This record gives sequence, structure tokens and C-alpha cells, in this order.
Amino acid sequence: VKFNNCAGNKGVRYETNSLDFKVRADGTMYAAHQVQMPSKQRILMVTAWDPQTLGRWNAIVRLLVAEKSQHNGHKPKGKKTVPGEPVQQQSDTLLPWRQHQSSNGLRRQKRDWVIPPINVPENSRGPFPQQLVRIRSDKDKEIHIRYSITGVGADQPPMEVFSIDPVSGRMYVTRPMDREERASYHLRAHAVDMNGNKVENPIDLYIYVIDMNDNRPEFINQVYNGSVDEGSKPGTYVMTVTANDADDSTTANGMVRYRIVTQTPQSPSQNMFTINSETGDIVTVAAGLDREKVQQYIVIVQATDMEGNLNYGLSNTATAIITVTDVNDNPPEFTTSTVRWPGRRKQLEVGHLMPRAHVCSHFSFFQLRGPREKMQHFAAIIAAVDYEMNRAFMLTVMVSNQAPLASGIQMSFQSTAGVTISVTDVNEAPYFPTNHKLIRLEEGVPTGTVLTTFSAVDPDRFMQQAVRYSKLSDPANWLNINATNGQITTAAVLDRESDYIKNNVYEATFLAADNGIPPASGTGTLQIYLIDINDNAPELLPKEAQICEKPNLNVINITAADADIDPNVGPFVFELPSVPSAVRKNWTITRLNGDYAQLSLRITYLEAGVYDVPIIVTDSGNPPLYNTSIIKVKVCPCDENGDCTTIGAVAAAGLGTGAIIAILICIIILLTMVLLFVVWMKRREKERHTKQLLIDPEDDVRDNILKYDEEGGGEEDQDYDLSQLQQPETMDHVLNKTPGVRRVDERPIGAEPQYPIRPVIPHPGDIGDFINEGLRAADNDPTAPPYDSLLVFDYEGSGSTAGSVSSLNSSSSGDQDYDYLNDWGPRFKKLADMYGGGEED
Repeated sequence: VKFNNCAGNKGVRYETNSLDFKVRADGTMYAAHQVQMPSKQRILMVTAWDPQTLGRWNAIVRLLVAEKSQHNGHKPKGKKTVPGEPVQQQSDTLLPWRQHQSSNGLRRQKRDWVIPPINVPENSRGPFPQQLVRIRSDKDKEIHIRYSITGVGADQPPMEVFSIDPVSGRMYVTRPMDREERASYHLRAHAVDMNGNKVENPIDLYIYVIDMNDNRPEFINQVYNGSVDEGSKPGTYVMTVTANDADDSTTANGMVRYRIVTQTPQSPSQNMFTINSETGDIVTVAAGLDREKVQQYIVIVQATDMEGNLNYGLSNTATAIITVTDVNDNPPEFTTSTVRWPGRRKQLEVGHLMPRAHVCSHFSFFQLRGPREKMQHFAAIIAAVDYEMNRAFMLTVMVSNQAPLASGIQMSFQSTAGVTISVTDVNEAPYFPTNHKLIRLEEGVPTGTVLTTFSAVDPDRFMQQAVRYSKLSDPANWLNINATNGQITTAAVLDRESDYIKNNVYEATFLAADNGIPPASGTGTLQIYLIDINDNAPELLPKEAQICEKPNLNVINITAADADIDPNVGPFVFELPSVPSAVRKNWTITRLNGDYAQLSLRITYLEAGVYDVPIIVTDSGNPPLYNTSIIKVKVCPCDENGDCTTIGAVAAAGLGTGAIIAILICIIILLTMVLLFVVWMKRREKERHTKQLLIDPEDDVRDNILKYDEEGGGEEDQDYDLSQLQQPETMDHVLNKTPGVRRVDERPIGAEPQYPIRPVIPHPGDIGDFINEGLRAADNDPTAPPYDSLLVFDYEGSGSTAGSVSSLNSSSSGDQDYDYLNDWGPRFKKLADMYGGGEED
């Protein structure tokens, strides 16, 4: 291989990614040992690197392996390629379908070739598409052949990784390969003619992705935990760490080697452990592991591929935590022999003892106790220890190991010590000798009454301290306490019926504090049992009731409630007051027992309504208390079962019979109006959609009015030039008339106005619109005569054959037969019906 770094290649070194081949300083590549080549070629990566500039350059070299029988036994020389160049075999064209001709002129098809695998390096930088090989058939000289490939990577997912020129047969790779994604591809090459007929048998193509070192080793765990006994000999197994490399494990790219980077702490030696570079086993390499000095080691382990070559291998690290486990290599020892004891503490640490130590001691006041697994034992109080009684104690303690010491330890397995316990005086809290003190008194005592003295005792006899008192809990704020002597007085009237009373007992808590350093305090609870007095009048129950307006149908049961307790409650006395007099006149009370009575009507009938009935209720206290309570009684009409009717319930609400009738009449009128309005709306809607015009189209007068020419005056009307009234044969005299001269009754010449057309099925609401539109058109019609002026009729000529109209007369007497009008046609049907006595439609 040749390399030029533009600086004379001074100091440049060569390396390969294979252990089978080496490169000398002059660029010569050689086999490091005897190598078996399973395939026809071998892809290598050669790295040139400069130790001074740390520059690195890579190139891909493909070694082609020839058979011994070829080329006179000489192997072909290697061909150097650089990244980006097509990786091709020595011959650019493969002829997998070669044919031979026999001596007799006939062609004989020989067995198809076995195509050697095609190797493609992963992560190639292109350019793409990059040619891999060219495939062709000998028949392409005779006919046009089209080539194609099938299989995974061509027409199967992943699609279009490989492509082939159908004419030339050149096969390409279209993008960079990733061996970790897929290491090999199996394709089939096909050759067909222009009609799609098979020309050659399909040929198998095997494409192998050559691995590159593009993956770091990855540890299975980032933190490994292991343990080793203290005092272990060198070579003791601790744990195994494992890292996996996604690259090809058969090449240096995937061969991982381990080494220890750091050890913390570096005591007693910086190399307490070593690791097998190939298996990852961590073992001890030095003696001196002592849990009492170092309990845990943190070791950083590095895994590097390329067989551990740190120059161009990829690395990763993990943490190994090694815990030094304890063994019994130390006899028990006391750490102290004199202890000062605070007087009120219940236990005391007297020394540190080794694990699994058995402790025994005999003393009238103390006993050593503690878990055998712990290194501390405590002196527990059997009898009370008080500074005011005993100020110091002397103890002798012996400790021994239950388990024997580890082998090689020549020391006693037990130890003794004298323990001096000095009791220290501490400020003890005052206490109430009688805690939960109970006193009894009647409720209702006046404010300022002295109840009791609730005092505390200070146990510190050798300290001159003062005790002061205060309230800690007084829910109703009924009590006061003297701060110096603890005397308790009332701050308000105590009421047994209060919500703060539970089972006739009121409870308050007081605090007694001394002035020691630091101050101490104690609490005491005072319970006051309140004796009931008759201070609550009874209340009538129920407050409301109903009864029938006639007696003997039902009654009202009444009772009373009293907040007091026996003997200040029942039996109760129920009575009606004498004022107003109507109460006793209308009502009566019948006693049932000491707690119940019945209220009923005295009169035979009482008008329905609501009545307030006062009742006096008196309890049995000493002295007795009474209360006048009002019960609202609804008097209503009842049915035969004694239940109030619906009307009766309304009447009982305070309305008379007249008012009820008036309300019912108003409701009926309102409902009737609503019903009539609904009927009228429905009828109007029906008429709007279905009713014809008010008159039949047959009887419509507008259909019966015919327009005739206007007639002039009679024969004897000589005030006008009758010749002008005659209808001319032509319109020339009118058209040639001098402008400005026109008869008032002459029809103007011009376009006639458009009168509105009556709809075929007129709507009743359109009649008014039709009349208004017709009137508007008539007002704007220039041909309409001025009806408010004298009209001139056309002349009918002289010598009228008709008789004088004056001869016609009518008589109002006698019946006239108008039946002949029925023979005049449909236009006279209405007139015949009016005068002829015909049947109405």
C-alpha cells in the first residue's frame, strides 16, 4: 500500500483491523501466520497514522484469493482501493451462463457457474449508486437480453437496496450498508429476452456486508455490585463484568478486552484488584482487605474493542462497587468505663461491643440489653433511678464472643470493664398529684365562685424553683386559675345544658411550669360534674297539627320537651289559658298520662282555617316552671275516613268558601278563553289554506259585466251635434284631428294599462290587494272616461222601432212568476234564485 501525507511520510505507521495480516513501514502487507481463506476474497482496513500530529487515514484493501491451479500457481496481487471507489472483483464482468461448442458443431449447455460471494463494506461514503459487479450472458450477442434481480433488498423489504441496469447487467448498491442491521443478502439474477421469455436459469448472488468498527462495547449494567470477605487471599474471585459489541465478533472489531482504570480508595494499595482482559472476571491481587478500615471500593472498568488496542479501538466504562464483608477477626472491647447518667433517661450506651457478642451483668438496678447483631448495648433501668435518691452506681461488665475468632487470630475472646454510672440531676417537670381531679357542684353558680385549688408538686428538692399555673384548655371559657397558687374560680355561669357538657361533665386542662433551665411543665385535667337545677321551662310538641272541622273524628296528641333531667321534667301539666275566652270555648284538653295529652274541639263545628291555640305546659321541678306555647292547628273538612279533603286543605290554609269558588270560576274562565283562542287560530289557519274566494267564480260579478261601446243621448237630445256621435267607419278623422282638440269621452290612442290578473284560486286575504291594485290601475288609465263629468253616448240613429220606455211600468202588487229566468242561462241563475224561488246553493 502506498501513502503520502505531503510531509515525506516521516514516522508514519501502518496498522490493520485484522490479526492475520500486518503492514511493514514500507507499506508491504504480509500474512502474520498461516491463514485459511474460506472465501474468494478478504476485505481489510489499513490505517496510516502519524504519532506526532495524531492524524489518521483509512483505506480499504481487498485481497483476491486465486486457486492454486490458476496463473501457474501464483496468487494475484492485492488491489488497493480508497473509500468511495467501487469495490469490484478483478474481472469486472461475470459470465455465469457460459456455453461451449463441441467438435461436431452442436452446442452443449454446461453446468452453471457458482458465483463467489460479493463483499460490500458497511458505512461506505459513496458516491451512490456504487457498482458492485456486471452480469451478462453469452447470448447477448445473438439477442437482446434484459437483466433483473429479485430477493430481499431488491424487490422485497428493505426495497431497492440493490439495483441492476436491465440492459448492461451492471448491479449497484444504492445506499450505505449497516452490517448490524443486516449482515448478508441473497439475491437471484434473471435473464430474459425482450418478450419476457427466460433465456438463462436464475443465478444465486450472495452479498456479504463487511464489518467496520463503528460500535462501542456496551456493558450490560452501568453499575455492578460485588462483595469479598475481608482478609481474603490474592486471587479470590469477586465478580464478573460483561460488555457486548455489536460489531462482528469474529473480527477484531467485535473482540472486547477489559482493564481497570481507577480504584477508589487506593488503600492499602492502589492495585487491590485485577481483571481478566478476556472474560471480565475481577479477582483480588493484593492482601490487606480490612473492613474496619475500608468498607467499600469503587472500581472503574474499561472495555475496548479491536482486542483492546487503545489507539484505534472504541471504549466504554462501567462502575464496579466491591463491598468488603465482615468476618470475626476482632475480640470485643469496651470503649469507655465511666458514664454520666441523666437521671430520667431509661437507657444508656455503656460501650461498643463486637457483633454477636454475648453480654451478661448482674445488678439490682441495671441490666445490659441490646441486639446481638448490633455493636452497641445499653444499660436498661430495672428499678427507678433518681438523683434525689442515688447519685452514682458502680458496675462490672463482661463481654464475650459467641462465635470463635477467624483462623489465625491469636487474641482473647472476652473482655471485662468496670462501669461507673454517675446520675446527673436534671430539671424534672412539676406534676399534679391528683390528675383528672373530679369535683361536683350545681350548675348556675354565680361568676367568681371559688371551685377548688388545683396545685402541682415540683420533684426537684435540691432546686429552689417556683411553679406558675395557666389554662391550657377551657372550651367554654368558664374558668380562671390563680397563677401562683392554682385556685380555680368561675368566669361565667356554668350551664349543664351547654354543648360543651358531655355526660354532665365539663373538662378543662391546666399547665404547671417551673422556672428551671430549661423550664419544664406538666399538665393536669380538672373534671367538673354539674348537678342539674330546674332552669329550663318545658316546650310544647308538636308545633303544628291539623284536625277535622267536626268533633269526634280525630284528636291531636301533644307532649312536651324539657332540657333538664329528672326530677325537673315530667310529669307535665297541660291546660288552656282563660284569656282569650274563645280558646276554652272552642277547644278542650284531655290528659292521657304524665307526658301526653289530647287536644280536641269542644264545639260541634269550627270553620275551616288555621288557628293559633295557646297551651300552658308546667313541669315538676322545684320550684316548677311553666311555658305558654302556641300550636298552629289547621281545621279542614274531612272525608268519612277522617282525612282532610283537597278543598279542605286549601280552605284550611286560610281561604273562605267564597274565595275558593271565585278562584275556581276564574280558573274555568281562563281555560275557556284559552280553548276558544286555540279553536279560532286553528279555524283561521284552515281557512287560509282551503277556503276559496267569498264568491264562486261562476257568480263573480266581474265575470258577468260586459263592456259595451258608450252610447250617446236619445233621439230627442238635440243639444249636441249628433253627427259627431256616430261611430266612424275609420279612425282617420281622429288621427288627423288638430292637436289639442279632443272630446272628453273619446278613447285616447295609445297603449292600454295592464290591469291585475285575478288568480285562479284566490286567497281570501288577497281580495283587498286585488281591489287596491285595480283601483290604482284605473286611476292611471288614460282611456277611462271622467266619470264625474257629463257623458255623451253614441247616436243610435233615427226612427227607433222600439216603443217608448215610458210605457213600461211595474206593479208592487201580486206575485210575479220569474221561473222563466231559469231558462236564460247560467248568467241569470242568481237572479232566478232571488226572484224565482229556486233552491239555494
